[in-house]
Amino acid sequence: MAFTELGLSDKVLQAVESSGYTEPTPIQSQAIPHVLARRDVLGIAQTGTGKTAAFTLPMLTLLETGRARARMPRTLILEPTRELAAQVEESFIRYGANHRLNVALIIGGVSFGDQDAKLMRGVDVLIATPGRLLDHFERGKLLLSGIEVLVIDEADRMLDMGFIPDIERICRMVPFTRQTLFFSATMPPEIQQLVDNFLSNPARIEVARPASAAATITQHLVASGGEAHEKRETLRRLIREAADLKNGIIFCNRKRDVALVQRSLERHGFSVVGLHGDMDQRSRTQALDRFRNNDVQLLVASDVAARGLDIPDVSHVFNFDVPHHPEDYVHRIGRTGRAGRTGWAYTIVAPGDERALEAITKLKGQETPWEGPSLAEAEFPVAPRRGRGRDRDERKPARKTGRRDRKGRDGADDGLDAPAAPTAAAAPFDEPPRSSRSDRSERSPGRDRDRDRRRHDDEWTPVGLGDHVPAFLLRPVRLPKAPADKGEPVADETMAEAPQSEDTLT
Repeated sequence: MAFTELGLSDKVLQAVESSGYTEPTPIQSQAIPHVLARRDVLGIAQTGTGKTAAFTLPMLTLLETGRARARMPRTLILEPTRELAAQVEESFIRYGANHRLNVALIIGGVSFGDQDAKLMRGVDVLIATPGRLLDHFERGKLLLSGIEVLVIDEADRMLDMGFIPDIERICRMVPFTRQTLFFSATMPPEIQQLVDNFLSNPARIEVARPASAAATITQHLVASGGEAHEKRETLRRLIREAADLKNGIIFCNRKRDVALVQRSLERHGFSVVGLHGDMDQRSRTQALDRFRNNDVQLLVASDVAARGLDIPDVSHVFNFDVPHHPEDYVHRIGRTGRAGRTGWAYTIVAPGDERALEAITKLKGQETPWEGPSLAEAEFPVAPRRGRGRDRDERKPARKTGRRDRKGRDGADDGLDAPAAPTAAAAPFDEPPRSSRSDRSERSPGRDRDRDRRRHDDEWTPVGLGDHVPAFLLRPVRLPKAPADKGEPVADETMAEAPQSEDTLT
């Protein structure tokens, strides 16, 4: 099937031909006719199959008639991240080269004033993240009563990021007569409930089994030790030994690990840049542009880069951490092997990742082969468990890590790949680790003295109040007089000088 058979306008077909595309992907060939017929669509397809063009091309055809009004956009596209929103804007600019449509990008990290000016001129296509969209609506700068087409892209990612309440609120703001297009790679029960509530008799299009990976991706698991420096060493070995490595994306579960892995690779001479959600929008855009333009070879990123980013020629993906959610694994490795190209995906598995790996295997329906010995066959020391189960003294050195400790006087790096420092348990007994100022302020001085005394002198066992008796207990006691009418002798009025015994105090 060719694009000319889908019912697209001549202007759209010219733009598609100039972009070099001749045949639509399965999701495009099945979704575009339903969109042009004004039906609600529920599209489920693996990442990298052309879902963006599946709603971009028919929307351009539908928007050729009509005119935008100030503060009242005609169509609305919701994206979970700024990068995805910017990518959809690029698609509209590329395929809408022959149209005179106003496209506005409403995302965080950009001035409100510039966005307000675009909305006042009238917008045909509004691409936004949910948070910033609601900010404009609450400020009275945006009206959603003129929405003709509502697109919710990467719906399962919206669920992971906690946007579902915002999505439900936005769906209630737009007219009930609008056309709704839902696209997602997976379909959790929460997303299915959202579909049932806000889509009317949708055309369900499922071109691949949910959460499946492209057949052009070669996947491998690599066993590693549980310590961070061991995993970084394994990562460097994989990068050096990777065949036909043009560029690659390295995914980490935590934002702070992104910075650590980036610095480690830079110290070992690799061309690398980092990307995570705490970076400002300008830095995130620059990092992506440098990677897209092949100015750097490696991109270390959190899951903010795992969904929908269209970087067509990524040859390798390295999972530094096994993702907590099995669906994220599919999205991560989907950054490679796109548009029929060959890709490689390596996942570093350490002790403690067995449960997450089992969930990925269950979701895929097949096991991923190991490169080298499996985790059960390899012999690695099990890293100590972090959390409440660790000893108090073992947690103190981690809280005392400052800039001066991370970077020594000689100007060296923070010891990313240096041998691990001795723990507090290995220190001499007469030099206990000191607690931080915030910890000392939360505990009473008396308890600290008693604890330190017990730590240094195991033979000292306090009896009763120990060696400290409050002064008010040492005051003399005046004995009461006996009643005179009973004829009993009157007690001496002299003061008792000796302190009372412990039995009297109790």
